[in-house]
Amino acid sequence: MRFIRTIVAITVALSATLPIYAASSSADLPHVHVQLIAPDAQFHAGANKAGLYFKLESGWHVYWKNPGDAGEPPRIKWTNSPQVTVGPVKYPVPKRLPLGPLMDFGYEDEVVFPLDVKVDLGKAGVSVGAYSPLTAELNAKVSWLVCRGSCIPEKTELAIVRPLGQGTDTVQPDQEIWARLANRLPQPPPANLKIGFAPTASGFRLTVITGKKETEASFFPSKADILSNPAPQAATPTSTGLTLDLKKDETLTANPKELTGLLLLSGNRAYELVVPSGSPKPAQAAPAENSSPAASTTSPGSNPTSSANSANAANPASTGLLQAAGLAFLGGLILNLMPCVFPVLFIKGLSLVQSGAEEKHKLRTHGLVYTLGILVSFWVLVGVLLGLRSAGSHLGWGFQFQSPVFLSLMAALLFFLGLSLAGQFEIGLTLTSAGGSLAAKQGYTGSFFTGVLAVIVATPCTAPFMGVALGYALSQTAIVTLAVFTALALGLAAPYLVLTLQPAWTRILPRPGAWMEVLKQAVSVPIFGTVIWLAWVIANAYGAAVLAALLASFLLLAIAGWFLGRWPAKGWSTAIAAAILLIVVVTAVVAPKQLAIAGETIAQTGNSTGWQPWSAEAVTRAQSQGRPVFIDFTASWCLSCQVNERVALGKPEVQKAFADANVVLMRADWTRYDDNITRTLNSFGRSGVPTYALYVPGESQPRLLPEVLTPGIVTDALAQLPHGSTQAKASN
Repeated sequence: MRFIRTIVAITVALSATLPIYAASSSADLPHVHVQLIAPDAQFHAGANKAGLYFKLESGWHVYWKNPGDAGEPPRIKWTNSPQVTVGPVKYPVPKRLPLGPLMDFGYEDEVVFPLDVKVDLGKAGVSVGAYSPLTAELNAKVSWLVCRGSCIPEKTELAIVRPLGQGTDTVQPDQEIWARLANRLPQPPPANLKIGFAPTASGFRLTVITGKKETEASFFPSKADILSNPAPQAATPTSTGLTLDLKKDETLTANPKELTGLLLLSGNRAYELVVPSGSPKPAQAAPAENSSPAASTTSPGSNPTSSANSANAANPASTGLLQAAGLAFLGGLILNLMPCVFPVLFIKGLSLVQSGAEEKHKLRTHGLVYTLGILVSFWVLVGVLLGLRSAGSHLGWGFQFQSPVFLSLMAALLFFLGLSLAGQFEIGLTLTSAGGSLAAKQGYTGSFFTGVLAVIVATPCTAPFMGVALGYALSQTAIVTLAVFTALALGLAAPYLVLTLQPAWTRILPRPGAWMEVLKQAVSVPIFGTVIWLAWVIANAYGAAVLAALLASFLLLAIAGWFLGRWPAKGWSTAIAAAILLIVVVTAVVAPKQLAIAGETIAQTGNSTGWQPWSAEAVTRAQSQGRPVFIDFTASWCLSCQVNERVALGKPEVQKAFADANVVLMRADWTRYDDNITRTLNSFGRSGVPTYALYVPGESQPRLLPEVLTPGIVTDALAQLPHGSTQAKASN
C-alpha cells in the first residue's frame, strides 16, 4: 500500500508541474483540424495569449464575424478555471470567397482566431513564486460551419492546461503556429487616414485619403444587409488616395449614417474603422466589442447575450410576428378553398344541414370542439417540428406527406370514409344521431376528429400568404412558431366556427329531408377523388409495387365494409371487420417501406420537355454562363403545385416566354424528403411548396414569385429580366 501511495503521489506531482498537451487540445473532424493553442508554456499573472486554430482541407472555409451571404462564424462557450477570464474572439483579415451568385467572407487553408486570457492569481488562493505547481485550465465548447458548396455544422470540446508561474518559458509547439498566423489582425486606422462616404444611385462611394496614390482596396462590412456582397467594388485611384464604389443591398430602405467595417488596402494594410457620411474626416477605429457578435465567449458566472437576442432588442420582432400571424390567419381562411380541404368542408356542411331545429343550441359547442380539434392538431405538428428541429432535422410544412406509410394510411382512411358516405355501412360520422348522451358524445367526438382530419389533409397545400408566414415561424423561437401556427389554425377553423356562433345564420340552410341521403352519397365523390390523388402520389413517388399493395388494402376495406353493412350491430361481424382493418394497418406500415426498398421506380415530377432536375451545381453552371434560372419547387402531393403547372407554367405563351428569355428551367422535386431542397427553401425564408425562384444574372438572391401563379405573373417577371441575360443564347 505504501508503494502504491508513493506511485500515486509521484504521478500527481508530475501531472501538476509539467505542461499538459493532451489529445483534448485538438480534434480532427471532416475537412478540418481544430486546435486550442497557447503560445507560452506557462500562464502568468495578468494578460496572456491563446487562440483557436483551424487547418482546413483544400477548398473548404470557415467564416468571418460577418459571414457574407451565407454561413456562420465559429462560436465558443467557455468553462474555465476560476482565476481565468477569456475575452472576445478576434478576427483576422478575411478573404472574399465567391460561391456561384453569392459571396462569403471567411478563411481558407489555415487561420488562428486570437484570444486574450486574463489570469487573476488572487482567485487562486496562493502566492506564486518563480515556479508553481498550480495550473490554469481553458475548456472550450466550439461549434462552427465548414463549407465548400455544401456546408457541414460541426462541434467539439477542447481543453488546454498551463502551469501558473513567473519564470522563463520553455519552447512549446504552439509558438510556431502563433508566430506564423496570429499577426494577421486588422489594425486601428493611422492618424493620416481620412475617409467618408456619399450615397450614389446604386449604393455608396467611399473617399479614402492616405496622402499618396492608392491602387487597390476592398471593404468588408461588419453588418449584414447593408452592401451587396457579391457586387464588384470598383477602386479609382486619386493623387491622394482613391474612391471605392459599393453597391447597396436590395433590401436596404434607408441610407445609414455611418458604415462600420474593415478597409483593406494594397500591401495587406487592413484597418477596422467607422466610415462617416459626408466629406472625408480623420478615420475613427471601430468600437471595441465587449462580446463578439459571432461567438459566445463566456467565463464561469457570466450571462452572455447572443447576437440574435441583441438584434431583437435593437429591432423588436413584434412587428414581424404580428405580420406573420396575420398572413397565417388569412392563409388559413383561404386554405378552406383549397381542393385538399374541400372534401372535409362537404362533411361539415352536411352535418349542419342534418342538424334539426332542436339542435341549434348545440351548434356553438360543436363549432368550439371542431376548432379545438384543429388547434390540437396544429400544436401536435408544431411539437413534432420543433422536436425534430432541435435534433438537427430540417423539415418543412407537409413533411408527413413524404412518408409512404402516412400516405398509405391516409388513403385507406379516406377510402373507408368514402364507403360509409356512399351508403355501404354506417359508422356514425354525422354530427347528431338519435337519442341519449351516447349520441351526443359521438357527435362532439365527430366534430373534434373532423377538425383533425381537416388539418391532416390541409398540410400538403400551401395557400397564398402562408409561405412567408410559415418560413418565418419555423426559423424563430418556439413561442413565435407556436403563435404563428395558432393563427393559421384559427383561420382554418374560422368559417365553420363563425357559422355555429351565429345560429340564426343557419336559417339560410335548407330544411332536413330525404334529399340529405342523396347529398351524403354525393359527398363521397370528392372523398374518392382525394383517394385517387393520394394513390397517384404513391405511384409517382414509390412505384407500381407500392400502389398494388395500396389497391389490395382497398379491396380488404371494401370487404370489411360489406360485413358492417350486411350484418350491422353484430358483434361477430364487427370483430371480422376490425381484424381486416388491423391487416390493412399492418400492410400500410410494412409494405411501402419493403416494396420501395426492393424496387424503386421513382418518376421525376414534371419531366416535360425543357425541364431538368434541380441541383445547386446546375444553378451555378447556368449562372456562370450568364443565363437566368427558373426553379419550380414542387411535390406530387402538393395540389396547388399541380394546378400552377397546368394553368400557368405549362401554357404555350409561358413556355415561349421562357425560351425567348433563354431561361434554364429546373424542377426541385420534394415529393420524397431531400435535405438539399429543404435547406434551400429555408434560405429563401420558405418552409414548403409551391415555391418559385427566378435567378437573375448579376443578382445574389433569387426573386420569389407568389404561391398562386397565372400566366401573366410569370411573363411579367420574365419581362423584367435584363436584356443582357439573353446574350448567351447565340453562343448556345
